[in-house]
Amino acid sequence: MANARLFLLGAALILSSLFFLFWGLSGNTWFIFELRSKKLITLITVGGAVSVATILFQTISANRILTPAIMGFDALYILLQTLLVVVIGGANWALLPDSIVFLLTSAIMVGASLLLYQFLLQKDGRHLHVLILVGVIFGLLFRSLTSFIQRLIDPSEFAMIQSTMFASFGSVDENSLIISCIIFLLCTLLVFKYSTFLDVMALGKQMAVSLGVSYISFQRLTLVVISLLVCISTALVGPITFLGLLVSALTYKIAGSLEHKKLLIISFLLGALFLVIGQTIFERLLRLQSTLSIVIEFFGGMLFLYLVLRKRFK
Repeated sequence: MANARLFLLGAALILSSLFFLFWGLSGNTWFIFELRSKKLITLITVGGAVSVATILFQTISANRILTPAIMGFDALYILLQTLLVVVIGGANWALLPDSIVFLLTSAIMVGASLLLYQFLLQKDGRHLHVLILVGVIFGLLFRSLTSFIQRLIDPSEFAMIQSTMFASFGSVDENSLIISCIIFLLCTLLVFKYSTFLDVMALGKQMAVSLGVSYISFQRLTLVVISLLVCISTALVGPITFLGLLVSALTYKIAGSLEHKKLLIISFLLGALFLVIGQTIFERLLRLQSTLSIVIEFFGGMLFLYLVLRKRFK
């Protein structure tokens, strides 16, 4: 049954991808096909990275409501973009190569997360929930600083920053996309290699340690992988806060199993499928009258409230 679901999801992703590439293809077909191909790879990479990172985060936190977005990566990304505009000026920021901005933003975000893990995840491993709490506090701090700075800058520069506050798949730098794909593939291969360890970690710390898993070391490794996946997806297209929550909620329903190989594959397929179908509808049917990220945030926020209230009154 699970294999049939995987096959259906895979077939749906392939069909939706072909539909995205060839629907309405006319005129300078090769040029349009090249643009659509790059955008398709971006959608699949970002959808897969966010979804896989969410499943991993929920496993080590033992909570199906939490997502990596709670650590404040999206707030840090917008703060970095704002500071760049303030420091070098809006005109110079617009002239910076996209690949440089991507590498700089990714490096700072990954570095900040590693420093946080180093200071808060002690050898006894009792501080994961403290880490999450500190992430929430830093997220609020970053948002407050961003709001304060944006009130001080020139309106034209604020308009430039505003474009980075929502995820956009319209124009993605090719070099940044290649780097993101390589990091995503390496992280995915590593996760699949140690998927059985994730199955054991899902049983809890005491059970995992009794079964011979180096819990603290593997927890650190998993957090590094999560940071890489979230940082490349955010730096590539912008913040997508609730996509992971939407995908993970459906993944657990569809999988019918807690085996992480199945969970990760299904989450990857669902995340990519959501973005490909959603972007197809917005581009071909709605003629870009709105943005996909806004709809994802709306339904994801509604799902989050539902999950919280269900647990509250259960």
